[in-house]
Amino acid sequence: MNLKASKETYIAFLRGINVGGHHKVPMADLRKEMEILGYKNVLTLLNSGNVIFDATCDDTEKLEKILSEHLEKSFGFPVPTILRRSEMICGLVNNRPFKNIICTKETRLYVSFLRKHMQPRLKIPWESQDNSFRIIEIKEKTVFSVLDLSISKTPKSMEALERYFGKDITTRNWNTIERIGEKIIAS
Repeated sequence: MNLKASKETYIAFLRGINVGGHHKVPMADLRKEMEILGYKNVLTLLNSGNVIFDATCDDTEKLEKILSEHLEKSFGFPVPTILRRSEMICGLVNNRPFKNIICTKETRLYVSFLRKHMQPRLKIPWESQDNSFRIIEIKEKTVFSVLDLSISKTPKSMEALERYFGKDITTRNWNTIERIGEKIIAS
């Protein structure tokens, strides 16, 4: 009997590439490396390490490990990778987790992806001492937070996230997540 593995669409969120001129990864090179691994319909979005691709493996942890190890060999530095299935990202976009947040031009909405499920010792919603940063929800392996730059021009939001959730995390602006959702739907 010949069983064919079903195709899944994934989004790889790469941590720490193309930030402040460090760990530069051209998106064309990233697409090429993904295709070398046999992934199909590879699409990169923005320059911050967001990759939509199809794979026939349904083991997310295995895919994360394969991809991270291959990219480290290819580019010469660690490339921590967190994967999410397309259905999860589309669900986020459809559920609009920030719908009750009043936004101004100084408001930043963030989605942080954790590799492993964890529940920090925080009462949610949580606010920083200066009230500029709030963690409004933790759902499965996803953290939703809001930064208000009108309160603090030197926010410590990423430091707070790492303090409570560790370094096995990557964060994207909500606008990026919406754009990824649009690309998934369009493909």
